[in-house]
Amino acid sequence: MTELLIGLVITIAVGYYIVKGYKAAGVLLVAGILLLILAGFLGHTVLPKAVTSTGNLLTDSLEYVKYMLQYRNGGLGLQIMLLCGFATYMTHIGANNVVVKQFSKPLSFIKSPYVLLVAAYIVACLMSLAVSSATGLGVLLMATLFPMMTAMGISRPAAAAVCASPAAIILSPTSGDVIVAAEKSGLPLHVFAVETVLPVSICAIIVMSIAAFFWNKYLDKKNNTPMEKLDISEIEVKAPAYYAILPFLPIVGVFLFNGETIPGLKLDIYTIVVLSIAIGAVVDFLTSRFNGKETLENLEACYAGMGDAFKGVVMLLVAAGVFAQGLMSIGAIDNLLALADKAGAGGVALMLLLTALTVAAAIATGSGNAPFYAFVELAPQLAIKLGLSPAFLIIPMLQASNLGRTISPVSGVIVATSGMAQISPFEVVKRTVVPVICGLVTVIIGTMILVPMYA
Repeated sequence: MTELLIGLVITIAVGYYIVKGYKAAGVLLVAGILLLILAGFLGHTVLPKAVTSTGNLLTDSLEYVKYMLQYRNGGLGLQIMLLCGFATYMTHIGANNVVVKQFSKPLSFIKSPYVLLVAAYIVACLMSLAVSSATGLGVLLMATLFPMMTAMGISRPAAAAVCASPAAIILSPTSGDVIVAAEKSGLPLHVFAVETVLPVSICAIIVMSIAAFFWNKYLDKKNNTPMEKLDISEIEVKAPAYYAILPFLPIVGVFLFNGETIPGLKLDIYTIVVLSIAIGAVVDFLTSRFNGKETLENLEACYAGMGDAFKGVVMLLVAAGVFAQGLMSIGAIDNLLALADKAGAGGVALMLLLTALTVAAAIATGSGNAPFYAFVELAPQLAIKLGLSPAFLIIPMLQASNLGRTISPVSGVIVATSGMAQISPFEVVKRTVVPVICGLVTVIIGTMILVPMYA
């Protein structure tokens, strides 16, 4: 029980400092190292079997940090860096703006403001396939769809909520979160993302769009929210229309080459993304009329994006892995499982517990990545101990982390969209909370129906 209390206190401290604005990676790394050292002092094994001990308690904790750096950079980290580099490259050459403009055109023909709200939400969700950053997508939507929605009679809080919400449910099979989840579930990426997660995500989006329709209509009427009429500004797009296909190349590649769709040809996600970058560079080269210097300069944005991914995502993964190992080494998870066994908690109860913890952490930290990366490390271990399918635990956690971020007043996407709309973050959260709750319930029910509980 002592170990569980130590783990709980340090976990609460982690949430507190992240809320206070401390960098999540640094906080998780320090907390993880502290847990590893305390585990050694309490007589527990600090390192997993895959890591050889240095013979010293203090340096063992640093040895695990080194191991995580090697492990993440060589596999999962490289995937994420490639994908983030690709996304940055697409933004730099203007392909993402072309996608936004192409999807925005049909919305101008919808007359009912609340039907437009639903349509805008669905279109925004589709845009999340091309723009992986929740905050980046929110800002992009505020600059493009927000004026269009308000011009059609949607209130500012409702329109801002639409812009803040599309990344609440994951659709892209190549997002970093999905790659992590697939690896921890022990399933091939295309099986996990397309056959398992996607049906649940589609159901959740449908339910959330319906909830958003009625909830925003109710709040507008209750609060007598003023409707503003704004001029729709033209979206500045310098790239040609056919660039709209480029951001979707990795997704197309996953469908074509990551399984057995084409007999005798199977590419992993690394090669698919590299191929997508190469195709983008060739298209950019031909479009610029064989200006090789400009093409190579544009590719620098890709490399910069990969570096930013290492700093912002891969190091967060490393720190979260160290933190999770610390919780496991000190015995907090074993104590938690013992309490769950005494209470008669089964697979469903454990899934609900992990989902609730992930949502709570996402709300407190404002991050969709940090809570998921921290808790997903524990899911396979818990699943093995109880004979459960890891996917049964991980899928709700995957969606819950992003849903929780969407109702966090300190999250980047909420702060950014509310600031651009010139309203309080709590006004946006008020608009997103009911759809998010409905989406979370849908995810849980969908997982229980579509995903086998036992391995």
